Amino acid sequence: MKYFLIFLLIFSVIIGLVGCGANPVVPTDPTKGTEDPTEPTQTVQGKYPLNEKGECIVNDGGVVNGVVDSNNRLYYQIFVGSFSDSNGDGIGDLRGIIERFDYLNDGDPNSGTSLGVEGLWLSPIFTSPSYHKYDVTDYYEIDPQFGTMEDLKELIQLCHERGVQIILDLVINHTAKNNEWYENFVYAQQMEMVGNEYYNFYTWSEDRTGSVTWYSIAGTDKYYEGNFSSEMPELNFDNVVVRQAMLDVAKFYLDLGVDGFRFDAAKYVYYGDLNQNVAFWDWYMTELRTIKADIYTVAEVWDPDAGTFPYFSSTNCFNFSMSQAGGRIAEAAKGGNVNSFVNYVSGYWKNIKSINPNAFMVSFISNHDMDRAAGFLQVGNGQAQMAANLNVLLPGSSYIYYGEEIGMLGSRGASNTDANRRLAMLWGDGDTIKNPVGSSYSANQVNGTVADQLGKDDSLYNYYKKLITIRKANPEIANGEMTPLKTNIKAGGFLCTYNGSTVAVIHNTTTKEVVIDLSALTDVPLTTIAAFIGMGEATLDGSTLTIAPQTSVVLR
Repeated sequence: MKYFLIFLLIFSVIIGLVGCGANPVVPTDPTKGTEDPTEPTQTVQGKYPLNEKGECIVNDGGVVNGVVDSNNRLYYQIFVGSFSDSNGDGIGDLRGIIERFDYLNDGDPNSGTSLGVEGLWLSPIFTSPSYHKYDVTDYYEIDPQFGTMEDLKELIQLCHERGVQIILDLVINHTAKNNEWYENFVYAQQMEMVGNEYYNFYTWSEDRTGSVTWYSIAGTDKYYEGNFSSEMPELNFDNVVVRQAMLDVAKFYLDLGVDGFRFDAAKYVYYGDLNQNVAFWDWYMTELRTIKADIYTVAEVWDPDAGTFPYFSSTNCFNFSMSQAGGRIAEAAKGGNVNSFVNYVSGYWKNIKSINPNAFMVSFISNHDMDRAAGFLQVGNGQAQMAANLNVLLPGSSYIYYGEEIGMLGSRGASNTDANRRLAMLWGDGDTIKNPVGSSYSANQVNGTVADQLGKDDSLYNYYKKLITIRKANPEIANGEMTPLKTNIKAGGFLCTYNGSTVAVIHNTTTKEVVIDLSALTDVPLTTIAAFIGMGEATLDGSTLTIAPQTSVVLR
């Protein structure tokens, strides 16, 4: 049985798991600022020619010397029930994603008509009694609200036809109480069927020892572990049958064609025991790689960096230090010192690479468990744009939360519900999608809908589209080895070298123009502006680089 003391690494901000519908620890809501009406402008120019819309044309498909690193992609997170409704019931579904796929990636890198995302992360799609689906009833059935297994197969095929990876949110530490596994467990406990395979399927206790949360097993004097909710009993991974069952689930979807998984609540498989958690994931990932050698995985370990590093021996982890109102990205985007940001990122890379040479960073600004970024990074004053630059123009995998590209708002607020962070996508074209059950967010969505922004060159949507194009046009950024460029001002950046080719990314997040002598920063000859994007422009005269306020530049 699993009886363990809670292990918590407490730093100044991020703590606790919020991956499920119910959260043991609730992060502090960010403070919203006032909006500045200043409108942003952006330009893409340099190595790649522009089309008639002023968008960069990726002639080589984002390939350097014929090599593409499939891990270092730009991912788009979709909370399925809130994205797009195909059948008029108000609930997002897989068919809705299929019908909206041209918005995400139309398969033509030169069209300039889609975001051009390279990967999708879908929130849980399995049958479940909740709107969020983080409590699974049956891992082998698609929730009828979301569609059918045939819909999933079609979506997988569409993703792969367009060069997009697809990962599923896999919740393995707990299930729903109406899961057949749990019902069999309760029956075996009630009947004292000690030899039954379900008798030890979930973690149970007679005396409720340890610091985990216990609930009564109906009809017995025993208790089951339920750290997130009484409706989410915890599986017992000391039981080899349970381990095999969760391997079988993963194998089923890998065989179906998914590229990998996002692992929810990864540090809670053995609640409070770091060593056993790490050992479990080492075992699980070893087994999964025998099924699919190039599997893509990322774990939710909501801890400061030191708490996530041990997991990199087997799987990559989200970088929570980069996210939210107090995170590294927001701090730098609001005029902070970019050199500090770059030094942090460079140090992070060194740490994870020392643990696992195949590790890569996974950055993001917000997700389904956090207040939306537009609440603490306003569009009108350029902060949202600079945060996007800092996130997207980074090595590794960068994630965008659905609606982030149009500046959607949403926060827990006084209602203290995550449903307010998972509101219906604002399409503005008659989509029948509705806000999820339990949501109460009523603030005005001041940044408009997708339909509002499509035809506006200075919209946040078109900004994101051009930014993603820049990343793909300069694949050294996503795939390269990072070297900081240290300046004595707040503006700063780094070199990225990949397959013998080097680019520089330099950000000016301040509200003043800066002039930088590149020859004082590096011996690498940077002679061409490949692209710039932000509130202004950038020019290069010899080795003298001039960057407008709140603007980022890519040099070759």
